[in-house]
Amino acid sequence: QVQLVESGGGLVQAGGSLRLSCAASGRTFSSYAMGWFRQAPGKAREFVAGIGWSGGTTYYADSVKGRFTISRDDAKNTVYLQMNSLKPEDTAVYYCNAGTQIGVWYNYWGQGTQVTVSS
Repeated sequence: QVQLVESGGGLVQAGGSLRLSCAASGRTFSSYAMGWFRQAPGKAREFVAGIGWSGGTTYYADSVKGRFTISRDDAKNTVYLQMNSLKPEDTAVYYCNAGTQIGVWYNYWGQGTQVTVSS
C-alpha cells in the first residue's frame, strides 16, 4: 500500500506556470511507475503524464505534450509535474497514482490538488 499526498495547486492566469508535488509513503517508491491524472467538473478522470520506475521513460497526453514535464526524486519519495503555458482547459483537480508500469495503475489515489487557470 502506498499513501500519496498531492500539493502545489492554486489559481494562475493563462500562460502561467505551476509545479505540483506528490509525496509518497513507503520504502519501495523507487520501484513504482508514477503518474499524474486530472478530473475536471463533470468529466471523467484522465491520464496526464507518467514516468517509469527508473525515471528513464516518460509519456504524456497529447493535450499537455510540450507544456508539462513529469519528474521524480526517489531520495525524497516525490514525483513532480511542472506545468507551463497553462490554459483554462487545464483547470481540474490533479491526482497522482502509482503503478507497476506506465498504463498499469493501482488505486492509490490521494486527495488531489485543485488547479484553476483563469482566462
